[in-house]
Amino acid sequence: MFWLVPSLSLAAQARYRVTTDGAWFYQEPGGKRLARLARGAIVVGGESQDTWQGVTVEGWIFVTSVGPTPRAGYDLAVSRAPEENLRSAPAGALIGKLPQGFLLNKVAEGTSGNWVHVLRAGWVEKSAVEAVAQVASTRAAVADSDTGGLTPGRRPRGPETPGQRSGVNAPDTSASPSAPVDPSRVESARRTVLYRAPEGAPAGTLAPSAPLRVLGRSGDWTRVELEGWVKSADLEIAPPGVLMGITAAELRTDPQRYAGQVLRWTLQYIAEQQADELRPEIPNGSRYFLARGPLPEHGFVYVIVPEAKRAQLESLSPLATIQVTARVRTGRTRFLGNPVLDLISLETLP
Repeated sequence: MFWLVPSLSLAAQARYRVTTDGAWFYQEPGGKRLARLARGAIVVGGESQDTWQGVTVEGWIFVTSVGPTPRAGYDLAVSRAPEENLRSAPAGALIGKLPQGFLLNKVAEGTSGNWVHVLRAGWVEKSAVEAVAQVASTRAAVADSDTGGLTPGRRPRGPETPGQRSGVNAPDTSASPSAPVDPSRVESARRTVLYRAPEGAPAGTLAPSAPLRVLGRSGDWTRVELEGWVKSADLEIAPPGVLMGITAAELRTDPQRYAGQVLRWTLQYIAEQQADELRPEIPNGSRYFLARGPLPEHGFVYVIVPEAKRAQLESLSPLATIQVTARVRTGRTRFLGNPVLDLISLETLP
C-alpha cells in the first residue's frame, strides 16, 4: 500500500500575475504613482498591507534608454522620453511602460547585447493582481512489512542515530520542493515547425519536449524563446551597433522601439521606385526599392537609396537576393504597414 504525503514547505516567494491592463505601480501603499504595468505581466510578491501588495518588477530594457543616477540605492534611471518599455526578456513580452526618470537597480551580470537586466520594488493594489498557482512537492511512502502499512500523514521512524535523542528531528534529506508553476515555461507537445514570423516560412523543427519560454501571443500564434547550444564556428557575430535576427513582424508590433536602429537583413530585390504623396514616410521624389523580407518572411519592405548608392541598383536583376545594412526610418507605414529603411550598405548574395 502507498500513500502520497505532501511536503510541509512550498517554494519560497509567491508570484503574481497582473490582471488589469495599465495597473499602477506605486512607490508605497497609497503613495506616488510611478509606472503602468501590462496585463499578464508576472511580478514577485513581497509583504502585504491591507489592500496593498508589495511586489518586485523584473525585466529587460534597452541599454541606450537608461543611464546612471546619483540617487542613493539605485543604479540606473530611464533616460528616454516620455517613457520606455520594460520586457520579460530581450525583445520579449511587455511588462510595463516606465516613464523618464524611473529608478532601477541592475541585476548582477545582467546584460545581453543591447539589453540590460533590471528590477524595482514597489507596490500594487491587490485588486490588480492574482496569485500564480504553486505546487507542493509529494513523496511516496513505502509500506512497512511489519505493521502492514502507514497511518496517513505519519512518517515511519527508523533506528536512532547514536547521539540522537528520541523526539529530535533528523536533518531533512527529502527532495527539494517543486518550484512555482511558471506559465511562461512550456514544452513542445510533438515535433513542431518553428517559424520566423506568423504565416512566414519555416525556420527549423523542434523535437518533442523541447523546453521553451513564452514571450508573447498573437491570435493562434505564440512567440517562444529556445535555449540551446550550437558550434561557435557556425555563428556570425553582428558588427557593433547592428541588430541581427530582428523580424519585420517585430518592427510592425513596436515601431517606436526600433526607429533609428541599424539592422542587417537579407532581402529579395523586386524593383526600383520613386516616392510620391501616397507614401508620406518617404520624402517625395526620393528613390527607393521594393523588396520582400527579411527572408524567409514574405512581406514588403521599402528601402530608401541615397544618391551615392544608386549605381549599385543598376546591376541588380529582379528577384536577386541581397544583404543590406540599413537604419530603420519607421517600422510600419501608415497605410500599408510596411517597414521603411534608409540604406547604408548593400551586398549581392549568390
